[in-house]
Amino acid sequence: MTTRPKAIVLLSGGLDSATVLAIASREFDCHAISFNYGQRNVSELNAAEQLAQAFAASHHIIQLDDGVMTGSALTDSTIGVPETGLNEGIPVTYVPARNTIFLAHALAVAEVHGSNDIFIGVNAVDYSGYPDCRPAYIEAFEHMARLATRAGVEGQKLSIHAPLINMSKAEIISTGTQLGVDFSLTVSCYQADQQGRACGLCDSCRLRRDGFEAAGVPDPTIYR
Repeated sequence: MTTRPKAIVLLSGGLDSATVLAIASREFDCHAISFNYGQRNVSELNAAEQLAQAFAASHHIIQLDDGVMTGSALTDSTIGVPETGLNEGIPVTYVPARNTIFLAHALAVAEVHGSNDIFIGVNAVDYSGYPDCRPAYIEAFEHMARLATRAGVEGQKLSIHAPLINMSKAEIISTGTQLGVDFSLTVSCYQADQQGRACGLCDSCRLRRDGFEAAGVPDPTIYR
């Protein structure tokens, strides 16, 4: 019996991370990690659990202290989530240092599990202007990881995989569909309710809905 290598997958419970989990599962035994960081939408954590089960991935949720990533519309109920479409610049839904914090945890988990591969669902095409979703950021973090870890210093090639980074939302949906992702399990809305029902108005909902339409795939999203 051949033992497959282990990969650490950042799994938010959304459409993109579900597709990344499906991609990684073709080659790796996956350990998915999700984060409770004080986000409005905790129903995404339930979605992450179901997705991990669907792809036979081990899964755990990392609890971050309240207040670590405040100052965003996704973590502060006093800041409204925009509902009028995408604007230029970094939006109020940007969460300070989120991907850096997530990847740092993933890096530690990877060393514990003896994994050289971390997967993240960042996207630089259909995205909302987040600086930590750009190719230059992923390349820089990967370089840092190889300098800052025992595994990297001892010659193991630590890799940060971002397979969706140059895909449109429609391409991501088509890829996920081909790989058997049940998108009805996913939650993308920035302000979904406890049942995971979407608002249909936020940037994430707009990108998701337009992506399904462009891909010619029925949208399974439940809107409230």
